[in-house]
Amino acid sequence: MAPVLEAVGLQRRYGGAGGVLALAGADLTVYPGQFVALVGTSGSGKSTLLQLLGCLDRPDAGSLKIEGEEVSTLSDEALAKVRNQRIGFVFQSFHLLPRLRADQNVALPLRYGGVPERVRLARARELLERVGLGDRAHHLPSELSGGQCQRVAVARALAADPPLLLADEPTGNLDTRSGDDVLALFRELHAAGRTIVMVTHDPAVAALADRRIHLEDGHIVRES
Repeated sequence: MAPVLEAVGLQRRYGGAGGVLALAGADLTVYPGQFVALVGTSGSGKSTLLQLLGCLDRPDAGSLKIEGEEVSTLSDEALAKVRNQRIGFVFQSFHLLPRLRADQNVALPLRYGGVPERVRLARARELLERVGLGDRAHHLPSELSGGQCQRVAVARALAADPPLLLADEPTGNLDTRSGDDVLALFRELHAAGRTIVMVTHDPAVAALADRRIHLEDGHIVRES
């Protein structure tokens, strides 16, 4: 089975040659259907690694392939297309646009992909039903709870049906009950075959994953 994601020797330094080495030669291969947790304390490099895997930042050295295509050397325009079509993102702070309804937020990746409005809004409402928010399609983010906003963000991440779903502390801003609801949604997505890479500092969240990649001081030190 071909990997969805293959990183070799990824390195990222901030602040020039004398700056901080945030990630030092990370290797990671992720296969279809796997649920991978990146774990470690603050400053361990896990969020830096996720940003590189999601093409939100460029490595200083190393190789990154998504579905067999080398992406670390692509142009900014080509990288934007990769992010739009191949990667779904779920952030700790939701990153919903406050003036757009829930269905319009979910439809954004399809809007950027040139999908007609009628088609993209129908897809958005279908996904909102899937995450249990079919009756909140026309609500603004300010009219939703934190847990509901995160479920909207998960639906948005699935809009283009990407092969890879990346999540950065997706329950970090939620109360326990809302966090449990969002984690249950990730379990359902994994059971349905979705490939997930999630950053977390919470051992209970990491326990949901098939693989736990432990980082310390910018190095992958072990897998459990």
